[in-house]
Amino acid sequence: MSAAIGLKKWHEVVEAGSDPEALSAIMVEDAVFHSPVVHTPQKGRPIVVAYLSAAGQTLGNDSFEYLRKIVDGNTAVLEFQTEMEGIAVNGVDMITFNEEGHITDFKVMVRPLKAVNKVWEMMGAQLEKAKG
Repeated sequence: MSAAIGLKKWHEVVEAGSDPEALSAIMVEDAVFHSPVVHTPQKGRPIVVAYLSAAGQTLGNDSFEYLRKIVDGNTAVLEFQTEMEGIAVNGVDMITFNEEGHITDFKVMVRPLKAVNKVWEMMGAQLEKAKG
């Protein structure tokens, strides 16, 4: 049931533009983010918010859409597709929620390799911009 509550909150935040404050409000302090391009898990709300906010700015364009979802207990798997500078991106968000519906773990997988490279390029630029 926690995934159903959390997914509702997640979709509301994504549809509103992935605002950092709104993202922060739906995740636990010690949340973990697993990037498709960074080797080590990113730990802690501030860095997870930074990654998800950057993803919202780069992946979350007019072509972004979730295609299907699988929900089991406190876990949801969402397949998505989008286009980034003419490159078709297909991916999966795997999200784990606590009992209150807050995100505890967020893993993203992207395919094909050309898309992974484009995500790496554009996310890196967005994260640098956010630092600046």
